[in-house]
Amino acid sequence: MLLNVLVAGLLLTIPVLFPQTCNAQPGEPSETIRVDSNLVDLRVSVVRLNPNDPVSALQQKDFTIFEDGKPQEIVFFAGEDAPFDLVLLLDLSGSSSDKIKLIRSSAKRFIESTRPMDRVAIVTFTDMVEVVSPLTWDRGLLKDSLQDIQKPLGGTNFWDSLLFTMTRVISSEKSFRRSAIVVMTDGVDNALPDVYGDGSRTTFAELLDRVGRSGTIVFPIYLDTEAEGVKRNRVPVAAYTLARSQLAQLAAASGTKMYRANKLKDLDLVYDQVIKDLSVVYSLAYKPSNEAQDGKWRSVGVQLIGRQDLTATTKRGYFAKAEP
Repeated sequence: MLLNVLVAGLLLTIPVLFPQTCNAQPGEPSETIRVDSNLVDLRVSVVRLNPNDPVSALQQKDFTIFEDGKPQEIVFFAGEDAPFDLVLLLDLSGSSSDKIKLIRSSAKRFIESTRPMDRVAIVTFTDMVEVVSPLTWDRGLLKDSLQDIQKPLGGTNFWDSLLFTMTRVISSEKSFRRSAIVVMTDGVDNALPDVYGDGSRTTFAELLDRVGRSGTIVFPIYLDTEAEGVKRNRVPVAAYTLARSQLAQLAAASGTKMYRANKLKDLDLVYDQVIKDLSVVYSLAYKPSNEAQDGKWRSVGVQLIGRQDLTATTKRGYFAKAEP
């Protein structure tokens, strides 16, 4: 996927086309990158090895990018102070009125944790998607919109809902801002084997491929509803096991990690951690020294220079192929 990245006012005075990388493992969907501009775009998450240690702002000189083990020239850099478009995507399936109050409360905490420079949207889903609030800087409007979250009816079309958010809530915006989706769910789509209901039309393989190709970062938060779901809704244990695996795959495809909340009350702390981790996401692009557009797999790695207290993660590689 090619992304128009505006670098006016940062490095250059004209737009540059960045092809998106894809994290692919054997047996998983992978993307063929069509390299027209010959630049590879990366989102790099920087994580503290000791969560209690602060992370000072990093510069372009602190990063080294490797492709197939060879260092590459970084030609674009956007630091941690670059703004984001953030979407909080909330799974309401099976929620009682008491749970809705907790969901509203934790969503308010999420809004309060975001930076003033970031636009925020709130989206909920069951088997239908509802945009509670589109992207906005108005925190008061966001908080007021939380009252529109009501007790839901219906099943769970998680895969459709995440794809909708990626393509309609964020991508419909003609914006050159970085973007991220924080999704709170147990991951159990009704399309999973032996789960009652029709479920998503989008397959998980299709969703995983789209996440891998997207410039939007996905932060999955697994909310543990297994005990209640197995007992009350007769959801098989195997469905929860598969759902957790799929959430981890979505995180890996996006270069992030899967967070866990054992209960709704844990979301406040989890949201705080997600915002902290999001604040140390950097955007880099490099010009591959191997200019052959032969469709072969290129492994990608990022290292931090002289920072043993930090680790950097990004997508693992891409297939390079020219437009036909």
